[in-house]
Parts: sequence; structure tokens; C-alpha cells
Amino acid sequence: MNSRDRLWEIEQATQDKLKGILYHIHATDTAYKDYNFQIQVANQRIQELQQDLAIAERIYYQKRAATIARLRWLQRQRHSGSAWDFLLKSQNFKEFLDRRQRLKLVYQADRQSLTDLKAKADKIKQQHSEVERQKNQIALLTQQLLAQKSQLEAQLRNQQQLIERLNNDRQALEAAQEQLAADSQGIGNLIRSAMAKARYPHTRTFGTGQLAFPSNGEITSNFGWRTHPLLGKSRFHNGIDFGASYGSTIRAADAGRVIFAGWYGGYGYAVVINHGGGLATLYAHSSKLYVKEGQTVQRGDAIAAVGSTGLSTGPHLHFEVRKNGEPVDPIRYL
Repeated sequence: MNSRDRLWEIEQATQDKLKGILYHIHATDTAYKDYNFQIQVANQRIQELQQDLAIAERIYYQKRAATIARLRWLQRQRHSGSAWDFLLKSQNFKEFLDRRQRLKLVYQADRQSLTDLKAKADKIKQQHSEVERQKNQIALLTQQLLAQKSQLEAQLRNQQQLIERLNNDRQALEAAQEQLAADSQGIGNLIRSAMAKARYPHTRTFGTGQLAFPSNGEITSNFGWRTHPLLGKSRFHNGIDFGASYGSTIRAADAGRVIFAGWYGGYGYAVVINHGGGLATLYAHSSKLYVKEGQTVQRGDAIAAVGSTGLSTGPHLHFEVRKNGEPVDPIRYL
């Protein structure tokens, strides 16, 4: 897998991760809004319970004060004899028992009323405490959600920055591809110019016209239109690529004269050989050059070493065949 493929995979994985983060942020926002709503409901319920508790406590203390006052009055009446006077004024024993029972019921009713009011107030307090507990629990969950959202937003920023860097890399690679296209045109002009200035006419043939394979590596990319693995656009590949180990030997495909040996933009270190008859070959992305411009070479001579210079994603030989400066399919000549 070359670096462009890896860059593509990284970008795809980053986009997928970004979608996942956005989904989690949306889910967190939804949960946060739900918890906020629950807190609002809890606050409203607490306010209602506080109002109910205030009313219940006020009634309780009022009733308690009245009951205590009445009990104290009854107690005083008992000691002063007034209660006995009330009972002794009964016309008969039955009335005596009725009056005694009424006093007892009044006393018990007051006591029960206080007990009921106290129980009601205690229940409201318990409800208040429970709602307050729920509110605190929801508030804690809300804080946890805010922390989670903050972490997700930090991840989101990191992924967006990574995507921005990948986009910049994409743009840089696309610009480099455009430069390589310009370099290819420049190579064509160089070949035509060299042929025009050659000592022999371009019809003079140095080689056999049948080219040998310049590398022992396997062909990894063919001549012609192909979809760029990162840009997703169709690009014309002017030659064929041989996958080969770094430093392995590149050999002249046929006899000829070196018309260029040096650095040429996106081609990196390159060698161009004129074989005569309008035919030339180009060997690009070399790590070392073994020949110089003007040198005559024979078929199979070592002319360079495989490298990854220029616009290259790894060690390989980019091999082109040019006819009158225009790229043609090397397979037709190999």
C-alpha cells in the first residue's frame, strides 16, 4: 500500500470517526436538554412542595398553639374544679357520662389533629427531601454530560484539524500532480529540442527499437488513464511503474545517448536516453545516477538506482517511452 492509499484510508477513517463524534455530541445534547427539563420540573415541584410545607407548617403551628392553649385551659379547669363543676352540674348519671365523654373526645381530637398535621408536614418534608435528592442526582448527571460534551468537542476539534491537514495534503498532492503534468510536457520539449540539436538526424537509430525491461521488479501501474487513489479524479499515467527495492539497478532499455541526467521536478532524479528514430526513454525517481548527459550507453547498462525522489510514494521505477517527445505505451516496445 503506498502513502496515497494510506492517506486516503486515514481520511476515510477520520471522516467516519468525525461522524461518530457528531452523533455522540447530538445524543449528549439531547440528553442534556432532557436532564435540564427534568431539573426545571424538579425545581418547580420543589417550589410547590415548599409552598405546601409552609402552609402545612403554618396550620400545624396554629393548630398546635390553639390545642396547647385549650389543653392548658382544660388542665387549669381540672385543678380549679371548673371541669368538675361542668361534670357535677349534670342532671343525672347518664348526662355526667356524656359530658365526661365529650371532654375526652375534645382532648383526643385535639391530640389526633396535632398528630395528623405533624404527619402531613413530615410527609411533605420527606417528599421535599426526595425531590431535592433527585434534583441533585440529575444535576450531577448534567455535570457529567457537560464534561463528556467538552471531551467530545475537543475530539471534534482534533478530528476537524486532522481533516484540514489531510485536505491540505490533498491540495498539495494535487498541485504536485499538476506540476508533474507540466514536468511531463517539459520533458517532451526537452526531448524534441535535444533531437533537433543532435549530431545525427532524429531518423538515425542507435538501438534496435525493441526495448528490454529496465528493472527486474514487477509492473505495479500501467500506462493510461487511472483513478487517482486519493483525489478520486482520472489522471493520465504517462508510463509504467516497476515495484523494486531501494537501490536496485535500473538498466538502459536499449542503446542510445543520454540527453538528460539530473533532477527534473516531480520526476526527481531522472535519466532520458535518445535511441534515435524519434524514440526516447525516461527513468524517474532514482536515488543515484550512474551516467551523465552526452554519454553513450548500451542495452542493459546500469544507468541509475531505484529510489523515491520527486513526487513518489515509495521506492519504484517510473519508466516512460517517448515517440517524438510524446508518451506512448511502453508495453508495445518491451
